[in-house]
Amino acid sequence: MYSLLGTARLNGFEPYAWLKETLEKLPSHPVNRVHELLPLAR
Repeated sequence: MYSLLGTARLNGFEPYAWLKETLEKLPSHPVNRVHELLPLAR
């Protein structure tokens, strides 16, 4: 978790906002496209 939040910060995202958005999208997001939710995919 710490690594993901650090990566989000290094890529210009606000970590809490990224995490909140990702957790909201995760339940309905296709498993084979989960990489799209990583903070470096945007």
